[in-house]
Amino acid sequence: MEWRKYIQNFDLPLLGAITILTLFGLIAISSATHVNLGESTTFVIKQAAFFIIGIVLMLIAANVDYEYFAQFHIPIYCFNLLLLLAVLLLGTGAKGAVRWIAIGPLTIQPSEFAKIMMIICMAQMIKLNYNKINSLPFLGFLFAYIMIPIVLIQKQPALSASMVLIAIFCIQLFVAGLSYTFIRNVAILTVPIIVFILWDVAREHPLIMDKIFEPHQFNRVLSFVDPKRDASLYYQTEKSISAIGSGQFTGQGLFNGTLNQLSYLPEPHNDFIFSVIGEEFGFIGCIFVLGVLLFIVFRCIVIAISSRNLFSQLVVAGIAGMFAFQTFVNAGVALGILPNTGMSLPFVSYGGSSMWTNMIAVGLVLNIRKKETKSLFEGGLL
Repeated sequence: MEWRKYIQNFDLPLLGAITILTLFGLIAISSATHVNLGESTTFVIKQAAFFIIGIVLMLIAANVDYEYFAQFHIPIYCFNLLLLLAVLLLGTGAKGAVRWIAIGPLTIQPSEFAKIMMIICMAQMIKLNYNKINSLPFLGFLFAYIMIPIVLIQKQPALSASMVLIAIFCIQLFVAGLSYTFIRNVAILTVPIIVFILWDVAREHPLIMDKIFEPHQFNRVLSFVDPKRDASLYYQTEKSISAIGSGQFTGQGLFNGTLNQLSYLPEPHNDFIFSVIGEEFGFIGCIFVLGVLLFIVFRCIVIAISSRNLFSQLVVAGIAGMFAFQTFVNAGVALGILPNTGMSLPFVSYGGSSMWTNMIAVGLVLNIRKKETKSLFEGGLL
């Protein structure tokens, strides 16, 4: 009876959605790595192992006293910075970036774990200073607080992780009740800055953006703004769009995607896994994946609304924002409506650090759901 009651306290629809999405991801990864052509099954086996380990991490996160650990938000923040510094000093590199730390047979990516640590740290910091949320000095402090890890991440460089932290920061501030005056003023400042960035990148001789961005980051934005400038820079996006378009409504079938099977798709098991899905499962497959991810985000939002205290709301809202933003950017890059940033698709793309971060995040959501949500008689939604 105790075990049955324990299981009932979990959000089974949320767990089911994550399991279905991960299994679908394994199928897509097997096609992306050409298992059907006799290639190694290493990626598929590793991803399955990452998921199993992720389940253990999720169960731990679902049962810890997260409010107790939140009291140690400053040590957690410092540990996060130390991990990011360790990457710069001791990290291993690939494709011009140093983002990983080798620990025995494992290679972890601290910028992924930084997301969940900053969600907790930001939530606790805002909770402790809730009455100052619309104070300009406190907002300046919060901005500096989030920018320190972002700067360290950019040194790797890892633009995608930096963007996720900024998205989490904005969402948590919004949920905490940031004045619309601040939101309006930031929007007024941000739009011209974005326009200037795109204009400067498109210039034959940029003023400053080529000095701010890393060369590969600059080229990715340039390929988005002016694809005709250098066809080689737009190659990844062009092949991705072609693959998705060729899938049409029902797709070409598993292992039958022409561009995927002929190895024309870049990073098909990771950054461009959505392209594989589009080519082989068509519009239906894309809608299915996006629909399941939307359901996961929706469940998180419902749990956040039903939470009893601000800290729980901010944590779950930050996690929902993390999933939603990563999904939007990954699909947007694959479809060519956003510059290529190398963002993974939650629970679908290959990667241990990404999978473990997502599973820990889900564990926290489950924890808050079974402990902090209101009952029906208290006006809760669950």
